Order: sequence, then structure tokens, then C-alpha cells
Amino acid sequence: MDFVEVSAKTVNEAITKACIELEVSSDRLDIQVVSEGSSGFLGFGAKPAVIKVRRMEESVSEPVEKKPVEKPIQKKEAPQKMPQKAQQNTPKAEPSKAAAVKKEEVPTTEEKSEQVKVAKTEEEIVTMKASGQKFLDSVFKSMKLEVDITMDYHEENGSLDIEFAGEDMGILIGKRGQTLDSLQYLTSLVVNKDQKEYVRVKLDTENYRKRRKETLENLAKNIAYKVRKTRKAVSLEPMNPYERRIIHSALQGNKWVETYSEGKEPYRHVVITTKR
Repeated sequence: MDFVEVSAKTVNEAITKACIELEVSSDRLDIQVVSEGSSGFLGFGAKPAVIKVRRMEESVSEPVEKKPVEKPIQKKEAPQKMPQKAQQNTPKAEPSKAAAVKKEEVPTTEEKSEQVKVAKTEEEIVTMKASGQKFLDSVFKSMKLEVDITMDYHEENGSLDIEFAGEDMGILIGKRGQTLDSLQYLTSLVVNKDQKEYVRVKLDTENYRKRRKETLENLAKNIAYKVRKTRKAVSLEPMNPYERRIIHSALQGNKWVETYSEGKEPYRHVVITTKR
């Protein structure tokens, strides 16, 4: 297969775009970075990132459908009654992989807090915002970044939403949002240090969270179509628990495929396969 040129705002976004267009995960792509792009000065002279990609050649041949072997007809024997004690000691069937997935993706303490209404006094809200502001200001000062910070507390789900604005927010997002996730985790520790009830802290910039969710949902649907067509399971790249749940939710009602997670953190990933 010839190389295909793909461009986007960043190299990471270009790779994700290529995964969707070619309907394959990134670990099965041959990627060449042509240009990493640049943000320009004050938004002027910005250049997109450009990559060349192609599917890796798969050495494994397509599975051949085996014809069912006809077995000789045997006389049915009368079923023997199992002793009552033996029936009681019969081991129960182990849960399937799909059942294991549902158990594995149980909401964490942070997610459960979204469903609980947390009442906060004005003083508590001011305190949590002040502690978060102080921490983030010190981080951005060390990074020599000028960032405008906006905070809103939503009492209905006990969530403190923090929005960043600035010249080059790609630095704060990082590869697949890893920098933003790490900063969110640290800010959550600082904010909840003096709080009686848990407060969920959500960091975002340039609408990254929404864009990432839409990208993952599109990727899930495209890979599901490929799995249904080829009847071959596909393993996606490693993702954090939040992003894995997006994939599971996107394909939850699909009639043809099912999903489950396998591997250990930080390499745990989603597998999409046909339903049995």
C-alpha cells in the first residue's frame, strides 16, 4: 500500500485522523513525520503538522473457514441421576470476558461523586478556588507561561470546572492529553486537601475534552465496522480508564461487536471483537 499524506493541527491529531481514515489502530501504521507544524506568533503564520502513513503488511493469512466434520450418530443413553451431594458441589461456570469488562469498568469514587449533589457554602467554594488558583499560578510561573484561568463550581454534581486560555495551549494538553490529565490529578489533590466532601476537578482548554471524545467515538465506530466486515478482533492503543469507557459506551448497543479491556496499566487497552 502506498503512503497517504495526512495533515492536522498537531502530529498526534494527524495520527488519530489517519487511524480513522484507514480504520486501523496506530500500532499497525507505518508513520513518517514530514512536518511537526508550528503555532506561529499570536496565531499568525501557523503551519499544520504533516505525516505520511500506510498500513503495515500483515504476514498472517486470512483465516479459512473449516467445514464441520460429520460425527457418527451415537445412541443416546438414558441420563444418570447425579447424587444430591454431588449436585451441590458442582462448580459454577466462570463469568465470560464481557461480564468481566462490566465489572472492570465499575465507576470509581470520582465518577460516583458526579451523581451526588454536594452542597458547599460560599466560603468553601472561595477556599477551593483560591487553593487551585494558587497551585496553578505557581506551576505556570515555573513553566514561564501566561495562562488565563477561569473557574466555575457546579453544585448539582460537585464539580469544579477549570478552563485555560493562552497562546499555545498544546503544551498543556500534551501527547493524547497526558499532560492535561496529570495536571488535573495534581490540582484535584490540592483542592480536596481541606474539603470534607470530594470535589471533582475537571481541566480543559481549547475544547480538547469534547474533541477527544468525538474522535474516540468515531474511531470506535470505524473499527467496529472493520471488525464486523473481516471478523477479526482489533486491539486499540493503550488508553486511560476514562477514554476506555468512551469506547465501551460508544459500542454498547452495537448488534455485531462487543468490547473488553485487557492488559495492565498503563498499557491496558480495549479489544473490539465480534459477538459470539
